[in-house]
Amino acid sequence: MNTRTPLSRWRNLGIIAHIDAGKTTLTERLLYASGAIHRIGEVHDGAATTDFSEIERRRGITVGAAAVRLDWAPAGEAAHRLTLIDTPGHIDFAIEVERSLRVLDGAVAVFSAVDGVQPQSETVWRQADRHGVPRIAFVNKMDRPGADFDRVLAQLRDRLGVEPWALGVPLGESGTFDGWVDLVERSVVTWTDDGETVRRPWTDDEALRQRDARQRLIEAVAGHDDALAEAWLHERPIDDALLRDALRRATLAGTGVPVLAGSAIRNRGIEALLDAIVRYLPSPLDRPAVRAERDGVETPLEADPAGPLAALVFKIAHQAHGPVAYVRVYAGTLRVGDAVWCSHQARTRRIGRLAVVQAARTHDVREAQAGEIVAILGWKDAVGGETLSGADDRLLLEAIRTQPPVLSLRLSAADGDDLIRLGQGLAALAQEDPSFRVGADPDTGETLVWGMGELHLETKVERLRDDWRVEVRTGTPRVAYQETPRAAVRGVEGKVVKRNGGVGQFARVVIDVAPRDDGEVTFEDRTVGGVVPRAFVAATEHGVRAALAEGPRGHPVVGIAVTLVDGETHAVDSSDLAFRRAAGEAVRAALAQVGTALLEPVMDVAIDTPSAHLGDVIGDLQRRHGRVATIEDKGARADVLALAPLAALAGYATALRSLTQGRAEARLAFHGYEEARLQ
Repeated sequence: MNTRTPLSRWRNLGIIAHIDAGKTTLTERLLYASGAIHRIGEVHDGAATTDFSEIERRRGITVGAAAVRLDWAPAGEAAHRLTLIDTPGHIDFAIEVERSLRVLDGAVAVFSAVDGVQPQSETVWRQADRHGVPRIAFVNKMDRPGADFDRVLAQLRDRLGVEPWALGVPLGESGTFDGWVDLVERSVVTWTDDGETVRRPWTDDEALRQRDARQRLIEAVAGHDDALAEAWLHERPIDDALLRDALRRATLAGTGVPVLAGSAIRNRGIEALLDAIVRYLPSPLDRPAVRAERDGVETPLEADPAGPLAALVFKIAHQAHGPVAYVRVYAGTLRVGDAVWCSHQARTRRIGRLAVVQAARTHDVREAQAGEIVAILGWKDAVGGETLSGADDRLLLEAIRTQPPVLSLRLSAADGDDLIRLGQGLAALAQEDPSFRVGADPDTGETLVWGMGELHLETKVERLRDDWRVEVRTGTPRVAYQETPRAAVRGVEGKVVKRNGGVGQFARVVIDVAPRDDGEVTFEDRTVGGVVPRAFVAATEHGVRAALAEGPRGHPVVGIAVTLVDGETHAVDSSDLAFRRAAGEAVRAALAQVGTALLEPVMDVAIDTPSAHLGDVIGDLQRRHGRVATIEDKGARADVLALAPLAALAGYATALRSLTQGRAEARLAFHGYEEARLQ
């Protein structure tokens, strides 16, 4: 760690976008421009720094979020330290984006100048909104035919509901991107044939031509910044520094989004983007104090290296050199040799090795301070989403949100001798990825895995083959259904009584059950007078949640509130086991009384099709029980947005190509669970 870099000059940011918008290519250029690497690796060659796994190189896509570090100093300014996470663009790997945004301070959202705001663009934007992460936008692929900077600005406004602030004006015809008129610095940026960036001040003629564009930018930002508004209203000269400071304040407040343009593949606009990252995205000091729970009381924690330790394990990976637990330190200082309290495991562990991660490489460090993202090496049983705090000052940070899996797959080892390695591999994959679940079919005992989509499950199977050398047989993917109670019921009893010799068993619980609209599963103890001791309340909750893992229809039960309202114990015969069993009996009885509705995963379907095939595409969607939301006419082509049940979309990509002679393509994104039409 470079202790000479003040915390105010740190930037922790993510690169987020729809698949194929150019995130990884952009990350590679940022590393090269900053001097962090000395040779550019291309995604299509399988040589990008952050796509270092065999699967990523083979498929040419980002599967796992990768962290890198670089330094950048805008002209005339001090060096800043940037920790950057390149995230996947495919919806199946949304957990990688979610947990990255959970720990980052800012983000660069990348959009294709040709394709604009795409379905996954909207998904990751909503994820960033939920975490309150300030963003800047980079319109990539400005050198492609059909590139339209103004159209992307309009889509940012219309589809994402944000106020885009274009920091410049692109030069050249569509598909050329010859230069960039910088409205903040009042300069023109061009590029030589060998990729060198040339910046020169406006000429008097250019200043006159761009005066109105700069004035519109000033007026837009002044609407959200008092200092700039005062200068503008009093017609005082507005220099570059005043406008930059106003843009920074407004961006941190989330009232607008600065927008830049470039072509990552041609190394154009990269230095301007690095300058914007430093100038407009927050340092850890600019973010609100993190909220931590101490003894049931919420406590704000500033990014103070001298404060109480609060750190979050947000990602676990298994690399060639062993397990890596990625950690964001929010407060305090984490040191090698420290004994820390692990919230999920409820035990103290010692920090053996700390490292700064540079994609696949690590560099050992002795400590990590508040605001830093590092890795703990060697923790084989680390738990994702766990809080690390002082052994004598135990804190709990907000957990990382995960989406429910939507597909299941049966798998087995082709060779019986590989069963142990298969179990080890599945355990490691489940440890890494909370959206990947492993279980067994209760009827056949076969291994079942659940994931976010076919690609998600395919990459897990490839990992088993590549990393654990297990040849795996798989079945056909099946939709992961859920159940939810149809109505509320009160006063349902569950009772266990065994008093016929030997050790007795006695427990009685009474529960109320009610549906929830948010899909959450909650348990609440409302007993009074100690009729159920606290230790047995915990056992009751355990029994409730175990029973909800499989409802009357054989699927997990969600959207349910269970309240313990009464109970009874025996001085000798009551036990944790008896209360777990009684709770399970009560839950099953309650669900049998009210019945459950079957829920199925519904997908957002975005289709780009030739207009000549539009009728066929819509007709096919309707046969699949799809609901068309919008149709956007783009002349010779059209964009169709629809909702359709996942169960009806098996093999859809192949069917769509057949329907349109291979000229249409579709993107699927998880929308949510809805009651199944056919039950």
